[in-house]
Amino acid sequence: MEYKYYCLRWSVLLYCFLVIHQASADSIAPFASDGCSWFPDGLPELRTLWLDCCIAHDYAYWKGGKQDERMEADKQLKSCVSSLGQPAVGRLMEFGVRIGGTPVLPTSFRWGYGWPYPRDYQALTEEELGQVKRQSEGRYPNYSGQQME
Repeated sequence: MEYKYYCLRWSVLLYCFLVIHQASADSIAPFASDGCSWFPDGLPELRTLWLDCCIAHDYAYWKGGKQDERMEADKQLKSCVSSLGQPAVGRLMEFGVRIGGTPVLPTSFRWGYGWPYPRDYQALTEEELGQVKRQSEGRYPNYSGQQME
């Protein structure tokens, strides 16, 4: 009988630990951008030509969301780079992020990278949207070209 209570006590402690760990794992990390990831931030003569496009795209990927939101973010990246007179580069970048930005891979630039891995496509809850807003205040979308904290 004493062994039964011993096992029950440890089971309850383990359960509490897992619940607490899960609750803390549902927090979004502060926004960070590596620019255009494995792609140049611009042309040799204009080294940061499309960097702001990539940072806006990183913001969308950082917060994640539904699959159609990812597709829209990728289209906006292509459009942004194309509007700078680089439509071929925009198409190439869109192709690259469609392949490399999947939420399935544990990369630092995957869809929803602000959340703990793994996180597939899913709509953000009200609480998660609140976290995104709190993390974004004073940082984005008014990106000024300075390093993100």
